[in-house]
Amino acid sequence: MRLEGKKAIVTGGAGGIGRATSLAFAAEGAAVAVVDLNGDAAEAVAEEIRAAGGTAIAVAADVSSEPDIERVVQTAVEQFGGVDVVFNNAGIIRRTTAVETSVEEWDRVFGVNVRAIFLMCKHVVPIMAAAGGGSIVNTGSGWGLKGGGQAISYCASKGAVVNMTRALAIDHGPQGIRVNSVNPGDVDTGMLRDEARQLGQDQAGFLAEAADRPLQRMGQPSEIAAAVLWLASDDSSYVTGSALVVDGGGIA
Repeated sequence: MRLEGKKAIVTGGAGGIGRATSLAFAAEGAAVAVVDLNGDAAEAVAEEIRAAGGTAIAVAADVSSEPDIERVVQTAVEQFGGVDVVFNNAGIIRRTTAVETSVEEWDRVFGVNVRAIFLMCKHVVPIMAAAGGGSIVNTGSGWGLKGGGQAISYCASKGAVVNMTRALAIDHGPQGIRVNSVNPGDVDTGMLRDEARQLGQDQAGFLAEAADRPLQRMGQPSEIAAAVLWLASDDSSYVTGSALVVDGGGIA
């Protein structure tokens, strides 16, 4: 029970890595606020946690909206009594080059992938600081540490996440708040399959290419969740400002 008594927020919590991490947090004793743009899907995950004997609520929110983020944080505080752990996981990808990317698409990717983390930290850090500390984990990407093709807005946004994480760790370490990023490679999620659609590629061939790494397979959401759990828990008590790569050797 590595998170026993902890209160957690997970954004993008209704599917993929977010769902797996919400379940893992709850299994380790945390009360979890499952946040997602799809409120019904978030409620399904929260109900799954409650059915297993855990504590969870669902909050429908657009994480790029400051009023929505304020409501998420306020709801967690009202329902749980505070916030100890945040997993800023919500993210989107557009598989386009600079020439193909509209300004609106660029702004939306940065809104969900970068602005949302800034907003969450802006509103949750004072609560954590008043309580003596906390742990924040942000979802970066292997493509936040190296370049990738036909994904300029995504690569740029995830690079921002990695370095924003470092800056947050420096600013708030004295308050007992640890901030780290987890940087997955290709993981078997709906978002990965949607990339094949965006690129107009055969899904089977696209997924086979995604598995072309030293471990010769894609990652599973539960494997990323295990890394997030470690960063969220006291098992990583002396780790902050790190960019943990979990990608089967993809950028080795």
